Amino acid sequence: MDAAGTVRVDAWIWSVRLTKTRSQASSACRAGHVRVNGDRVKPAHALRTGDQVRLFHAGRERLVVVSQIVKKRVGAPVAVQCYVDNSPPPPPKEFTAPVAIRERGAGRPTKRDRREMERLQGGLPKP
Repeated sequence: MDAAGTVRVDAWIWSVRLTKTRSQASSACRAGHVRVNGDRVKPAHALRTGDQVRLFHAGRERLVVVSQIVKKRVGAPVAVQCYVDNSPPPPPKEFTAPVAIRERGAGRPTKRDRREMERLQGGLPKP
């Protein structure tokens, strides 16, 4: 653990377990889902203590303030001490999108069934 230095933002996000893999962290940076102090950053951006990191990952917004720089992946109890979590609470389970459930043995979905499932998941507008 390095208290005074800097570290790549993708490596830090992965080290403190905000994403499961480092490649997910760098992909989020390249896609513009990571902001440091309000600015979109590339994966190699230098992160310092006191920076505010906003991450959109897995359908959830995480807003954390860096309190400790780590360069290697650490355990969950240590990772929690490396940032101050100011994230909004996750949405309640009852407000998640409905999942299309088919009866067992109903066979393959028809084109109409598939379109209805996609519409429920927010993929297609109703004609």
